[in-house]
Amino acid sequence: MSAPHPALNWTVHPRGATKITVKAGDTISVQNASIVRLVAVDDAGDDALQALGLLKNGSVGLADFASAPFVGWAASHGGHAEDLPACTIQSDEPLLVLSARAACTLWLINPTTSDDHVTGAGTGAFRVNLKQAAAPNMLLPDPLGKIRDEFTVSRATAQAYRLNKGETVQIIDVDGQQCSDFMAFRTAGLDRGTEQRIDSTVTRSMVHSAYPGPGLFDKFYDSDMRPLLNVVQDTVGRHDTFGLACTARGYEERGFPGHVNCSDNIADAMDPYGVERRSAWPAINFFFNSWIDHGDNLFQSEESWSRPGDYVAMQAMDNLVCVTTACPDDVDPINGWNPTDIHVRIYEPDAPIPRAIAHREKEDARMSLSQNSAFHPATSKLTQNYAPARNLWLPQSYPSIGTIGEYWACREACTLQDMSGLRKYDILGPDAELLLQRCMTRNIAKLALWRGTYALMCDAQGAVIDDGTLFRIGPQTFRWCCGHEESARHLLEQAKDLDVRIHDMQSSLPNLALQGPKSRDVLRDIVFTQPQVPALDDVKWFGVTMARLHDREGIPFMLSRSGYTGELGYEMFCDAKDAPALWDAVMAAGQTHGIKPMGGDALEIIRVEAGLAAAGAEFAPDVDAFEAGLGFAVDLKKDGFIGKDVLARNAENPRRVLKGMILDSRDVPPHGAPIYAGERQIGVVTSATQSPTLEAGIAMVRISTGHAENGTLLEIGQMGGHMKRLTGTVCDVPFVDPRRERARA
Repeated sequence: MSAPHPALNWTVHPRGATKITVKAGDTISVQNASIVRLVAVDDAGDDALQALGLLKNGSVGLADFASAPFVGWAASHGGHAEDLPACTIQSDEPLLVLSARAACTLWLINPTTSDDHVTGAGTGAFRVNLKQAAAPNMLLPDPLGKIRDEFTVSRATAQAYRLNKGETVQIIDVDGQQCSDFMAFRTAGLDRGTEQRIDSTVTRSMVHSAYPGPGLFDKFYDSDMRPLLNVVQDTVGRHDTFGLACTARGYEERGFPGHVNCSDNIADAMDPYGVERRSAWPAINFFFNSWIDHGDNLFQSEESWSRPGDYVAMQAMDNLVCVTTACPDDVDPINGWNPTDIHVRIYEPDAPIPRAIAHREKEDARMSLSQNSAFHPATSKLTQNYAPARNLWLPQSYPSIGTIGEYWACREACTLQDMSGLRKYDILGPDAELLLQRCMTRNIAKLALWRGTYALMCDAQGAVIDDGTLFRIGPQTFRWCCGHEESARHLLEQAKDLDVRIHDMQSSLPNLALQGPKSRDVLRDIVFTQPQVPALDDVKWFGVTMARLHDREGIPFMLSRSGYTGELGYEMFCDAKDAPALWDAVMAAGQTHGIKPMGGDALEIIRVEAGLAAAGAEFAPDVDAFEAGLGFAVDLKKDGFIGKDVLARNAENPRRVLKGMILDSRDVPPHGAPIYAGERQIGVVTSATQSPTLEAGIAMVRISTGHAENGTLLEIGQMGGHMKRLTGTVCDVPFVDPRRERARA
């Protein structure tokens, strides 16, 4: 039986827009939209608002949203975006329901001005749900480009096909949890009678990982270490390159003689191309969820992580002959005990397909593909080294400077970094402060206008859900800048009985971090503020203001004195359309002050030296706020916040504390490495790096209180904890600038 058809739902963020294909009988539900603008067009390119029971009442208003995708779509269909009629609906009702009487393409727009968006006076995100009149027979993602050919590989079969240089093949798991073996051969080699095919061992060695993924290390190689394909998009990120495709012998030895198998299917499919037949094929097994257990070195597997419509897309770097299977295994969990079909699309090489991975805010949330940051037009001129940060690609380093060069620029001059991966939520309304008092560990009632504070959200057990900076930008308006979408879910859960709105800004409010001792000097050349808000020199540590670039007509942005480096620094939050211009202006103003761009690799060194916590490292679901070293952000004198009782009890008698260790070498132990006092493990490493300032390896560690006195000599276990030991001395954190005088300067 096929997997259930998933809900078709979208989140439309402020100044965002989404396109939906609607059929007759479909129902569209819009939740929590104070304002929504709709444009509907039929197949002939004519206005189709009446098909939804709507009447046009205005224009699209291209300045009110990030309209480039909409304009491009209209142009590709032979129309002009500004000429399309629109219907704008404003309502205080939580739900708007529309029924389609005819097929059309529907655009839903969340309009607001740039100024209102930056200041928090604009609209929040709204949700859209599409209930289809009839579920499609096959769930396939939208095409990535112009399709040259497509076909379905039926369950328990294989199909061979040609792939020309520059073309992209997309292998789609139709129903989810279905493995698909893949192999590719150079056409020129087959013509000479030579099999030049993917070599999984060479590939693992070249990409330094179990399998390639979108990014720098994205290629499958042959045995001569020459690339065959590069991975462009991958929505799963869990595959196998270690095991064989399933074989007849494998089934026979478990009591299933004669069971159809992928190795024989591959051999049959490749026979017309002169490929030597073999009983066991070392294929790439997409969507096969496997791993090697570190404890016993055994090969393990479970159900696939792939969902209906998940896929891998690869671009051919030579003319290839490929083969794809739909695995027949129904005696193991790897296909969910139910083999299904695989769909293959081949795209012409005329349009480039952006590299992307899947991002889901929660396990059962709708997938979104990683996007370029709004600052990408500027940063892409300087680097190609990007890594995913939630749903965005962000720079990791800049090769003309190097990670260590970026580090010293931040310590001695100033750096500019794209930090748009932060989550941003505006909390507004009469009960905004009440909600935050309930959810935050700080006393929010004491937070003055134009001030911010570092705060935590904890669960009932005192474990940290998320950390971040909360700014008060209006009497009843707060902006929460944090690390994870779990913050929003927690706030929404606690707000059910309150008069408050939570606006998810996400990628629509990108931000930069200008950090380092010269950062204020750079801003003095470009910041303009109105008299009713704090001037630049009045923005003290954790202060905030609303600024403009150069003069009263310049780009608006929120400016806060905050950061993640422990240095004097500022963060700037702007509308997405203004991002490249803001980057260019800051970099131009910083030239006389030694400004350099900085990526995530240098930031990781600096944040460890500064003793700043990271999710999944210093705090995790089984670690309370005090054990995470974040007790300074917990106000136990405040009444009624979630987790207070447990935190108060644990604070009196902590079992573990967060400390630092300065190592006697420059080795960098991994996260989770065990810490020993003699032969007994007494803690773990949470984060570590090699410190350029201290010229030694340093580590933040969570250790038992009985071994936490400064100066205590401990050992970090490598190679299982016993084959190699790194000695070090317990110390306080931060490692550099322990009184945080630089940030307060």
